[in-house]
Formats: sequence, C-alpha cells, structure tokens
Amino acid sequence: MFSSRDEILAAVERNQPSFTELPDITAFKGDSNKSVDRFTEILSAIGGKVIPVKSIDEIRNHVAKNMQQGGRNITTVPLLGDIMEHVYRKDSNPHSLQDVDNAVIEAHFGVAENGAVWVTEEILMLRVLPFICQHLAVIVNANDIVPTMHEAYERIGNTNYDFGTFIAGPSKTADIEQSLVLGAHGPRSMTIFLMS
Repeated sequence: MFSSRDEILAAVERNQPSFTELPDITAFKGDSNKSVDRFTEILSAIGGKVIPVKSIDEIRNHVAKNMQQGGRNITTVPLLGDIMEHVYRKDSNPHSLQDVDNAVIEAHFGVAENGAVWVTEEILMLRVLPFICQHLAVIVNANDIVPTMHEAYERIGNTNYDFGTFIAGPSKTADIEQSLVLGAHGPRSMTIFLMS
C-alpha cells in the first residue's frame, strides 16, 4: 500500500525535466592580455592603490617606510615576519586583532573586471584580519590576474576551502547624508603589491 508521500515522490520522479547542456559563456570571457592594466584601473577607481613590485624586498622597504611606526602591524606572510608581527596559526584568538593598524596578506588571485582579490582562510589564518585592520595591503602575482568573474569562478569552482571571499577596495558607504565615507565597516585603505 502506497502512502501519500510515496505517491508524491513517484510523481516527482516521473516528471523530471530532461538534462540540458550548460550554455556557452565564451563570449563573456575577457582579454587576458589587458588584465593587469584593467585591474589597476578599476582598483584605483574604487579607492584602492596598486604598487608594482618585483621582489619581497621592495615590499619590505615600502612597509618599513610607509606603515605607521608605533602602530600594530600584522602579516600572514612569513617573509615579512622580521619587520611585522607574524600571525601564523589558525587557532589564534581573533579578538587579539582588535587594535591592528596595518595588515599585509597574500591573495590567490585578482579579478580585472572589478579589482577584487580572492583570499581563503588557508592564507588568511584568521578570517577577521582583512576586515578589522585600519589599512590593508595584499600581495598578488601579476600572472594571477584573471579578466572576469567567469574565469574567477572557473578557478575556484572545484577547490575546497572552509572560508573564502572576494575583497575589492577599501570599505566604503554613501548612506550617511549621501557623503562617501571610507572605512565605514572595514579597512580605510587597500593597497595591492602587484608582483611581476
């Protein structure tokens, strides 16, 4: 004897739509030859800054000269651990980052069409770090800039991660009297060290 549930499930099974192939989205793919220039243009337009560098030593020199002395400077990049406080454990207390002035992290890749970078907990160590600091700097390899979000999603679609996010430019809002405010709910500035 069939129950109502069995009848409903049988009806659903009989009425399955036929499978269709996914659409061809090659028309949406961008020009990878212009990705770095487009990334720089878009990030600058949304309030970020791009600094081309060739080595970690150039980044070290820039950090030493330009980051607030006396403030709390954090990095997840081991090669910068000699000049900044190094966060290297995922099980560190996120509340310990409440007073971070500057943070330097790495990104897996960037997206030219919107100036965003993709980061996961694997390289962040503490997911709150890029959102709680006053000023965020991110190291991205120029060869890892993809033209559009279509390529970005292709790149992350089959990877495993507990936490991942796209970050694009400093935090901002214009809700308060239609006046643009930077750092409303996150970093007041975002700098990309574009490694070539």
